[in-house]
Amino acid sequence: MDKSELVTDPSVADPGVADPGTYVMKKLPEVTLAFWVMKIAATTLGETAGDLFAQTLKLGYFLTTILLFLIFVITLVVQLRSRRYNPFFYWTVILSTSMAGTTMSDFMNRDASAKYLSGGATSLGWGPQGLGLGYPAGAAILISLLIVIFTVWRMTGQTFVIRDIVTFRGEALFWAAILVSNTLGTSMGDFLSDSSGLGYAGGALLVGGVLAVLLALTRVPVVPNVLLFWFAFVLTRPLGATAGDFLTKPVAKGGLDLGTAGSSAVLFAILIGLMGYAHVKERGRNR
Repeated sequence: MDKSELVTDPSVADPGVADPGTYVMKKLPEVTLAFWVMKIAATTLGETAGDLFAQTLKLGYFLTTILLFLIFVITLVVQLRSRRYNPFFYWTVILSTSMAGTTMSDFMNRDASAKYLSGGATSLGWGPQGLGLGYPAGAAILISLLIVIFTVWRMTGQTFVIRDIVTFRGEALFWAAILVSNTLGTSMGDFLSDSSGLGYAGGALLVGGVLAVLLALTRVPVVPNVLLFWFAFVLTRPLGATAGDFLTKPVAKGGLDLGTAGSSAVLFAILIGLMGYAHVKERGRNR
């Protein structure tokens, strides 16, 4: 066991934190280049897999959102009950938040109009076709919800630094922020792809450029790295959304038309390989 991964929690005992004097194992990864590569791979897969269930398999946004949210809850329970950082557990939750975020965003923003349906279809799956709020309204709601989560997070006194999150309460707030940020990122990505006129490749290039600026700002001492991290975390989701659409959408719409099933299978294989690499590194670090 790596002693550096153990901290003493001095807070008073309550259901959200460990008892005084006990050790709490770090369960979240270090933020490295490999972390960001896996995040982009997971969010791109979340886009293609969410569209696979909702659109290709025609389950619709309503049923798919319920299904994927239940998967998120199951994977989150496994992660929260684990005693130490496990790359497979952690990245499975990231993937499930990305998939659920994709259909949650689509359900909020879209409806049964011809703009969102293909092949002359008049409906998509059972249940409501969507709330039809539109991307600006949907994004405003999600931004407000994310602000509320971060406000509550700050009021609890828990750290925002991912490598220092070591309590149940801190981890629960972290995952709540991840789910909302991934849903928000999907809305931003879909807006860039569908409504901004940039197209899929243009949207991906724009987000990539903003991420490059954020990377440069890490060298500026006056800009808190924690703030840059959360901006980057949100923005990697629209990068994944636009990249996923670029892979799967028809050539006539500016995509590569590789299909949701094929693209998801390739991205899943890549993510599993990266998880395996992270697992091997983690085992070596703890020896």
